[in-house]
Amino acid sequence: MTTAVASVTTIDETVTVGIGAVSFSDVIAVARRGAGIVLDESALDAVAATRTIIDDLASDVEPHYGISTGFGALATTFITEDRRAQLQASLVRSHAAGSGPEVEREVVRALMLLRLSTLMTGRTGIRPTTASAYAAVLNAGITPVVREYGSLGCSGDLAPLAHCALTIMGEGEVRDANGTLMSSADALAAAGIEPVVLAEKEGLALINGTDGMLGMLTLALEDLSRLLTTADVAAAMSVEALLGSTAVFADDLQALRPQLGQADSAANLRALLDGSPLVASHAGPECTSVQDAYSLRCSPQVHGAARDTANHAALIAARELASAVDNPVVTPDGRVESNGNFHGAPIAYVLDFLAIAAADVASMSERRTDRHLDVSRNKGLPPFLAHEVGVDSGLMIAQYTAAGIVSEMKRLAMPASVDSIPSSAMQEDHVSMGWAAARKLRKSIDGLGRVLAIEIMTAARSLDLRAPLQPGAATGAVRHLVRTQVEGPGHDRFLSPEIESVVELVASGEILDAAAAHTGALN
Repeated sequence: MTTAVASVTTIDETVTVGIGAVSFSDVIAVARRGAGIVLDESALDAVAATRTIIDDLASDVEPHYGISTGFGALATTFITEDRRAQLQASLVRSHAAGSGPEVEREVVRALMLLRLSTLMTGRTGIRPTTASAYAAVLNAGITPVVREYGSLGCSGDLAPLAHCALTIMGEGEVRDANGTLMSSADALAAAGIEPVVLAEKEGLALINGTDGMLGMLTLALEDLSRLLTTADVAAAMSVEALLGSTAVFADDLQALRPQLGQADSAANLRALLDGSPLVASHAGPECTSVQDAYSLRCSPQVHGAARDTANHAALIAARELASAVDNPVVTPDGRVESNGNFHGAPIAYVLDFLAIAAADVASMSERRTDRHLDVSRNKGLPPFLAHEVGVDSGLMIAQYTAAGIVSEMKRLAMPASVDSIPSSAMQEDHVSMGWAAARKLRKSIDGLGRVLAIEIMTAARSLDLRAPLQPGAATGAVRHLVRTQVEGPGHDRFLSPEIESVVELVASGEILDAAAAHTGALN
């Protein structure tokens, strides 16, 4: 029996993986902060106990799928005992058929943690040493090279997971903790990890899960939690700078339509605009404005709907985190049964749903940005917020950039999960395309952050141009933060670096921190 020894590298943060589900925060810690893995000893005992069932079936003269037979359309082919190690290795090698650019390190670490979590439920029949090897690779900071294309989301994320399984076999390519590309054999040797020779059932157990799409869903929910609150900050700055009304955000008006996300978003807007001199400057009876445009007035409704969508997606993700997805699976009473739990439909649907919500929030943000620049709608600000009209173009093309991103996000909102393409000689005749849904959602989330950054940068310039009137404390703090990276109004400058600087402020959460320093924690 092979053994695996974790690298001696010191890891400050650890996550314990046992029989129970890993949490959202566990996934983020391992994927993004490089947290290490500790395997629960009692769970390893349960894994060992389940393995005895597989060993007994392996010696049975009757064929058992995934243990003594081929796979997929070859499930009726009996494999003799002397060929089964080759069977498992061949399965992994043949399924590691990805193509295209490398998938991001955080995605690979997330999917590996989630596969390990299923292995540790004791429902897959793998050996404890195989689970330990998986943990050791994560702890050593070794990242298998996983390619963009290859998964149909059923039977799970086969190709991506096969690339990871190939690594513990000492085959294929990886990047070490420093990002250096090397062979798996060299990386394992450097970390003191002995390659695994897979036994019966283990190849299937390592590749038959929804872990890639689930990992990307979990990462997306973390990002959206930040971005949807940032959207409220951007909207507040625009309402303020465009002399919009805050009366529509009143709590009693929101209560007439008891949508939870809407209420949270409106509460954020009230907190962000509380005490604003700019709002007070036109709040009296002399104000002639009757109703603001929808992009201002209805921002809680749209942002709130996106929040509710994210909450629904989080519910589905939590259920999947608590799942033991494998085929065949070892039941608690010791049966080994085929099943269809690897089908990614539940995750694929919500991934697509989130792409729709992200596109709509970005679309509304872009409309607010455009409003700042249009002299017929911006209530006294110069055209395109230009310093010298006619000579300068101001932020005209920044809006083009936002518009181009939004247009792309609308295309990305086309559901992947409504598509299906048969595979494996029509044995796998309906697939989820959940991996594709997850990949496009990652691009959409990146786009949302950029569109919001452009709105915040634009609104900050509008607020400057409203001087001597001043914004409220929270929005003023955001404007001040932007000014640490981007100069105020003036003649035209090279805009791309300024946009990227604000994109980083959004991505890092600094925008939210600046606002929350004055409002307290935002919803």
